[in-house]
Amino acid sequence: MHKENDSWFASWFDTPYYHILYKDRDYTEAQLFIDNITAYLNLPDDAKILDLACGKGRHSIYLNRLGFDVTGADLSENSIREAQKSANDTLHFMVHDMREPFPTKYDAIFNLFTSFGYFEQDSDNIKTLRAICNSLTEYGFAVIDFMNVTTVIKNLVPHEVKTVEGIEFHIKRCVEDNHIIKDIHFTDKGKDYHFTEKVQALTLQDFEQMMEEAGIYLLDTFGDYRLKKFFKNESDRLIMIFK
Repeated sequence: MHKENDSWFASWFDTPYYHILYKDRDYTEAQLFIDNITAYLNLPDDAKILDLACGKGRHSIYLNRLGFDVTGADLSENSIREAQKSANDTLHFMVHDMREPFPTKYDAIFNLFTSFGYFEQDSDNIKTLRAICNSLTEYGFAVIDFMNVTTVIKNLVPHEVKTVEGIEFHIKRCVEDNHIIKDIHFTDKGKDYHFTEKVQALTLQDFEQMMEEAGIYLLDTFGDYRLKKFFKNESDRLIMIFK
């Protein structure tokens, strides 16, 4: 049986099965969010944007189509290898650990679709936040788009079977030790696989405390991709603008 290593995200995100399981995600909503957030930030036409934890680069590609100079960064070598097929003069990709700052300064840094809270140590979250801010220009802004933990826990589906490309994924979800955990079991070509997604159940208050410790200014919060007000018990997302 193949099982995740200590850093679950390093192994799971680097497998083809991760992309198979999530291949049917609705990116129309994601593009709506990108349209809204770039307009809200009033970015210059030639702004340099970092898409942090970019995966295969789908959102980096869309940002680039809007006219921005985009760099996509991700820990997964396989994802970056795939993303680089779309690279051009104003669209670049690199393997990078989000805990480390970048040599280049960006006008905006986007960490989209719950790509935070993967680390076991809170200190790594602080390190990531500081790395983001240290990679911004003087007038730059950062955006973290995280799940609204209250809504997710309230609507958690304990067990689900999802068949994609002939593979039957058995998914179990639970909340344990302040983490939202998704256990994924499946068999392919006679081999059994087991992966775990484990994301910290971080609230707005948690982020506020971390940002204060990191010396970061939280400027605004939104509760969905249309940039409506954040309500703890109702909103779908927790979107934070900071610098």
